[in-house]
Amino acid sequence: MLARVMSGALMGIEAYPVEVEVDIAAGLPSFSTVGLPEGAVKESKDRVKAAIKNAGYDFPTRRITVNLAPADVRKEGSAFDLPIALGILTASGIIPEGPGDSYIFLGELSLDGRVKPIRGALPLAMMARKEGFRGMVLPQANASEAAVVKGIEVIPLK
Repeated sequence: MLARVMSGALMGIEAYPVEVEVDIAAGLPSFSTVGLPEGAVKESKDRVKAAIKNAGYDFPTRRITVNLAPADVRKEGSAFDLPIALGILTASGIIPEGPGDSYIFLGELSLDGRVKPIRGALPLAMMARKEGFRGMVLPQANASEAAVVKGIEVIPLK
């Protein structure tokens, strides 16, 4: 099953949209991330797996492929943890329907499932408005920074 969640990334001080695609298929259990992931993005599989399990959900024992598009631009940071987790929960049927294209999701996950702050909430909020997103879901610690940008809804998470 395939799920799609929108997110964003920084390149210097500029932000751009990133589509997080998650495919869960039959096969030996594995978790791979493609689309030029760097350091913290590659490590996200361990944080996401622990966060999902410690939040009380079953982690799929199938082949999981995460694609971060556009694939030709390097992705850095831990802000993709939340959209990857949402994609896995949607693709595995735990969440009945994905969030669609109207919101971007950003947040690092702690091993117990709490959402931790990210870098660059202001440029990411500006990008969300420019790209026509209705709003963004991000850590509560970043909400006031993102709320400076008028014209988008900011939904804080703990």
